[in-house]
Order: sequence, then C-alpha cells, then structure tokens
Amino acid sequence: MEQLKKTAQTAIAALKANGADKAKCDVGYSITHEFNVDGGEFSLFRTLFDKHLVLTAIKDGKKGTVRQNRYDEATVASLAAACLDTAASSVSDPAWDIAPLTENHDFTFGVVNGDQERLFARCRELMDDVASRYPKILMEQMIVTHKEIGSVHANTNGVLQSEHCGYYSVELMFSAHEGEKSSSFFSSGFMTDHLDTPFIDCGSVAADLASVEKQIDTELLDGKFEGVLLLPPAATNAFLYYSLSNFVGDGALLQGTSPWKDQLGKVVADPAITLTVAPLDDRMVCGDRVTSDGLIAENYDILRDGVLNQFAISQYVANKTGLTMAPNGASTGNLILKAGERSLDEIIASIDRGILVGRFSGGNPSSNGDFSGVAKNSFLIENGKITKALSETMISGNLATMMQNLYAISRETVSDGNSVLPYTAFRGITVSGK
Repeated sequence: MEQLKKTAQTAIAALKANGADKAKCDVGYSITHEFNVDGGEFSLFRTLFDKHLVLTAIKDGKKGTVRQNRYDEATVASLAAACLDTAASSVSDPAWDIAPLTENHDFTFGVVNGDQERLFARCRELMDDVASRYPKILMEQMIVTHKEIGSVHANTNGVLQSEHCGYYSVELMFSAHEGEKSSSFFSSGFMTDHLDTPFIDCGSVAADLASVEKQIDTELLDGKFEGVLLLPPAATNAFLYYSLSNFVGDGALLQGTSPWKDQLGKVVADPAITLTVAPLDDRMVCGDRVTSDGLIAENYDILRDGVLNQFAISQYVANKTGLTMAPNGASTGNLILKAGERSLDEIIASIDRGILVGRFSGGNPSSNGDFSGVAKNSFLIENGKITKALSETMISGNLATMMQNLYAISRETVSDGNSVLPYTAFRGITVSGK
C-alpha cells in the first residue's frame, strides 16, 4: 500500500507541474482467484491480476480524465501530460471540484488473504449438497472467487485515503430438469468474509434452489387482473435499483426528470419504508470506506418513514443543482430496507390474488417510473396460497405509485453481504396472461 501511496503522490505532483489548478488520482490493483463450474463439472481455476491508474485534472474550470493499466514512473509522467491536454479541449464548468481535506485514513477490512483450499472444499460441498437436496437442479455455471483489492485516492487538497480489503463471492446460475422438461434459468449469489458457513446456507441460495425445482411445469395465465406483487429480496433489490436510479440518482436530478426532484423532506412513500445506504454496517462485506469523490463514506437514509431524506448524488451534481451531496456519494449499494412485523406466511395468507415474481425481465422504466415486462420464475397467488407456476406472464405498473401502495414488508430478511432486504408486496400491479 505504501508503494501505491508513493505512486499517487508522484502523479499529483506531475499533474500540478503540468499546470493543473486542482487534481486527483485513483491508483490500485486487484488479485482474483477463481473457481468455475460449467454444466455441473469443475472446469477452471485461474488467477487474474489487474491494475488501474486514473488521473483527473481541472484547469480553468475544464476537466480532463485519463486512465491506464500501468503505473510505472514513465507511464505516470506521460499520462499526467495527456490529462492536461484532455482538459484543455473540454468545456469549462465551475461545478467540477475535488474533495476537501478532512482526515486521512488507512482502512483494512474483510479477508485480505484468502484460504484457497478451504474455498475449494466449500465449492465441492455445495455441489454435493445441491445434488442430494435438490436432485432436479443442474448447476449451469458457478463462479467462486476470492478477491483482494488495494486502492489509494489522493488529491491536491492533501487527501490521501487508502483501502485494503478482501472478500469471497459466489455466483450461481442454475435450472431444474425432469426428462425433456426444464425450468427457466435463475441466478443466486452472495459475498462473505469468512468460510465458516456452508454455501448452501448463505444468502437465499437454498430458497432459490427449492423455488426453481417447482418451476418445471408452468401454466399460462388466462386473462388479466390487478393484484398484489410479491417480491423476494433479490427482486426487491432490482426494483429498488430502478426506483433509486429514476428518482434520486445523479442522472435523474441532473436532467430534472425525477418525479421527486422537489420533494425533499416530504412524504413520497409509505410510512413503513425506511431505506438506508449502509456500507459501514457489519453485515456488509467490504462496503466502501471512501467515496468516489475521495470523502469518508457514511451510512445515511434515503427514505425515512416514507419521507425523502436525501438524494444519492455526487459532488458534481450537488454543485450543479445546489442540493446536498450524499454522505456516500452517488452509490446506492449496500441497501438495508427496514423489516416489517408480519411473517412471509402471514403476508401470503392475506393475499386474495397476486403474483410472486422471482425475476423481472424488461427494459429500463421510463423517467416517470412506468414499467412493463415479463414476470420470470413466478407463481400465482390465489386465496392466500401460492398455486401454479406461471409462464409468459406480463406485469406493469409505476415505481412511484408502488412506493406509495405498499401492501406489506416481511419480518424475514436475507443478508447476502451486499444488502439486507425483506420480502416486499405492493398493491395495484397489472398482471396479464394470454
């Protein structure tokens, strides 16, 4: 890490020598050890190395950014000169800025040195557990990694922040098969900083495998109805991502398309919804300690009891709009949605007619939040029970309306190392069959 700091300081000096008024540098590396399974068989073990050097210079209000995958002295010198050339050809914008100096830190967290033998043993164990507990499942692909990351952020204000972390990640892609019949594919995954728990008991892996085994025989939905949309945690995460991008993110606020752009401090969602960006929560694996702008990351609420508390915007967009930059920059990862008081079984038992959707397949929602797409890995809910698995079923609605039409949030949550989310249910969703 000391060598990365020296490189960053050398780069900052070179940028200043080339005439930068303000400048910043991000330099780092990653080492990834990866196991692969394809078609149910181990197929690959490899180690990947990556380096990055990103320089940004501001001169006369003009910004230039360049990047390279090497950071030897000659590369640093030539890249600094190229960075100022790039800035000179850009358009002046007074909103460009760099982070002020607060307090510098050296953060070390996660599992920096991975245990490859034990990791492989857990992979073998997972394959055996799937074969014995879910015999209809074919593991189409499994990617299991340990990743070590080192990075330094420096700027001309004296900022010099470093992060050194490591984690294990598991990404699964699978389907269920019975004779000539098969289900749609499904993915599941998680991150962890230890190997104390069998992989099948991590995240929502076991629940996802069990659900897909029930999706071999599907039926078409006859007709159309308006009902309750029930989302498992992973699908909840996907819909939250769409909502945050459209309503509180950099692009939506900069372009002025967000329906919530003038709603700060006002109720925009059901009072039961408290949504937090929490990279420092103990359940998050290698959550950011330093923002992309070079500031120390903090936890914060985007929504608190249904009230819009904070936009998730970067320093640049904050300067452009006059709004307050988010304490963790524009990042909307590491989400925690406050759990509810009802169990999942109680929620299902209360639904007269609805749909449980494991995966949504559709284009990006429109700027006002309208969405429409195919409900994948889905089940019909009738009279308080999950009934048949569905095929070729469409769902449509509006994201902003969904946030106001909350039906229920489960008290059960899934922690996958990147988020802590419950099941969520929303009223007023249009479900269309043949």
